[in-house]
Amino acid sequence: MNHHQPVPPGPAAPVAAPGTPLRVFILDDHEVVRRGVRDLLEAEEDIEVVGEAGDARQALARVPAARPQVAVLDVRLGGTEGAESDHEGIGVCRELRARVPELACLMLTSFDDDEALFDAIMAGASGYVLKQIDGTALVHAIRTVAAGQSMLDPRTATRVMERLRDPGGAGAAEEETSELDRLSPREREVLDLIGEGLTNRQIADRLFLSEKTVKNRVSAILSKLGVGRRVQAAMVVERLRLPRA
Repeated sequence: MNHHQPVPPGPAAPVAAPGTPLRVFILDDHEVVRRGVRDLLEAEEDIEVVGEAGDARQALARVPAARPQVAVLDVRLGGTEGAESDHEGIGVCRELRARVPELACLMLTSFDDDEALFDAIMAGASGYVLKQIDGTALVHAIRTVAAGQSMLDPRTATRVMERLRDPGGAGAAEEETSELDRLSPREREVLDLIGEGLTNRQIADRLFLSEKTVKNRVSAILSKLGVGRRVQAAMVVERLRLPRA
């Protein structure tokens, strides 16, 4: 059975013309992994690997020029200093989706990590699979996201829904209602759009603001709500939308 829980929708990936190979880009900091995925995909007659990268900088430079339909991105990239380096691949996903909205990103990770999963969804990823996945299933996942559909491992999808249904326990919504009172009307607008999964660039376009202004407002929102991650702010929005018992 191939039932997959939908991820917040994004623009559908372009459908290749009949007879045209499906174009895929690979980002992983381990050469052996990249080579293995490339060999697996190139064994398929209708898939072409159009590029690869070993770090975020290379990926951001090469993907727009390679024009893939799907980017397979490692969640965790080594060799980068900083607090968010553990999930640097998710930052690449967010930036690529902002630059190339039609691109489908499939996140690939060795770790069953709830925070990475939620962040990947908020970054606009079309799917999230573990590296323990077998080759046939990975090819299926790539075809699925290339067709504009969402792809999540059923177990991780279940955890997403459970966390959204009961993210903070009883009384949490009332606490956050008072916290939201600290936000200005414009900050509330920005928070609502974060909850819809929009990137900073997309929020800037929607509200006719500069991207720098949006970044500053997002920082202020996170500070006022007392949360450290964008995904937690989005979950505040989701929690307040749920009907109360």
